[in-house]
Amino acid sequence: MYSNLELPKGFKCAGIAAGIKADGSKDMALILSEEPATAAGVFTTNQVCAAPVKLCREHLAHGSARAIVLNSGIANACTGSAGMVAARGMAAEAAEAIGCQESEIFVCSTGRIGPQLPLDKIVVGIGNLYSAASGGNVQATAEAMMTTDTRPKVSVAETQVDGKSVKIVGFAKGAGMIEPNMATMLSFITTDAAVESQALQAALKKAVDLSFNRITIDGDQSTNDTVLALANGAAGNVPLGEASKGWEEFSEALNNVCHELALMIVHDGEGADKFVTVHVTGAESDAAADLAARSVANSLLNKTAWAGEYPNWGRVMDSIGYSKARVDEDRVSIRYDGVQAVANGMRTEIPQAELIKVVSQSDFAINIDLHLGEGSATVYTCNCTEEYVRINVE
Repeated sequence: MYSNLELPKGFKCAGIAAGIKADGSKDMALILSEEPATAAGVFTTNQVCAAPVKLCREHLAHGSARAIVLNSGIANACTGSAGMVAARGMAAEAAEAIGCQESEIFVCSTGRIGPQLPLDKIVVGIGNLYSAASGGNVQATAEAMMTTDTRPKVSVAETQVDGKSVKIVGFAKGAGMIEPNMATMLSFITTDAAVESQALQAALKKAVDLSFNRITIDGDQSTNDTVLALANGAAGNVPLGEASKGWEEFSEALNNVCHELALMIVHDGEGADKFVTVHVTGAESDAAADLAARSVANSLLNKTAWAGEYPNWGRVMDSIGYSKARVDEDRVSIRYDGVQAVANGMRTEIPQAELIKVVSQSDFAINIDLHLGEGSATVYTCNCTEEYVRINVE
C-alpha cells in the first residue's frame, strides 16, 4: 500500500522481524535522520508509564535527535530497573550503529505489559535495521509498529515554505486501549522542513490536541503513548518560527497528517465496524462540551447500542447527564446525522426506522446541542462488538 512512498529528504527507515513476536511477523523498526534533527514529543499522562517513555522524556530535553528505534510485541512497562536498563541498551546500541550520542536516540516499545525485553534479539535487530534502512521502506516500517492493528497507518502532506518544497510523512499504530491524553498508540512524524525547537514543540502539541486527543476506542489510557516529531531541515528553508512566513502552511500540513492518522486509528478500532463522530454544541464552554462528548463516546451502553444498530438516544441523554458538564435536560436536542431524535429533552415524532437507517451505516454522527452557550467539541469513536472482547480476553 505504501511500497512506492518515499520519506522526506534526509530520512531513512526499515522494519524487520527480530523474533520478538511469536508469530514471526515484523516487530522492530528504525527511523533515521542522516543529520541531527530538531525534536518534539508528547507522551502519555498515565502515572504508570513505560521505561521507553521515561527515557524519551529525558532525551527530549536535549532538543536534537538522529533516530527512533522501536519494538512491538512487548511494552517494556512495569519492568522495574531491568526495563530501564533495556531501554538504555536499545539507545546505546542504536547510537553505536549510527555514530551519534545516546541522547540523540528515542526508544519506543508497544505490546504486552510486564515481560522483559529480549535484549539479545533487539541488539541483533538494531544492526539489521541499520543495514536495511532506506528512504523507501515505509510499508515495512509501518507494519513493524503494529500489534492488534489490522493495517499499517501512514499519512503524507506536502507544502511550500520559504520557496522550498517541504514534505511531512507520519506513521502511527493503535487499535485498542485508546483514550485521549493519549492512548496505546505511537506516532512518528518526519519532515525535511527546518523548524525551531520551541516552535516544533508548540506545533506538535497543538496538532496532537486536535487529533490524537480527540479519539477514543475503549476509554483506556495506556502506559506507552508517544508522539514524536523530527525536523531535519534538508528542504533548505530558513528555520521556521511561529512568526515566520509559511508557518501557517506548515502547521496546517502537520495538523492534517496527525488528524488523518488519528482517524485511521479509530477506523481500525479493535473489533469495531462503525465510526462514530460525537459533536456537542451549545455548551457553557468548550471544556464543558468536551466533557459531554467524551462521556457519550466512552459509554459502553452507547457503544453496544451502536453495535446492535439501535438508536437508543436515552443512553445518550443519560451519559451527557452524568458528565461534569452542566446540562438542562429540557433544552437538549439530539440528531443522528441530520435526523432529529430529541427536541427539548423529549423524543420527536420521527419514525424509529429513520433513526435505525442512520445507525446502520458504517459512519455516522451524533450531534448534540445543549442550548446553554457557545462551547463546542468533537470526539471520534467507534462501536464495541463481541470481537473486541475476543481480542482482549488474554
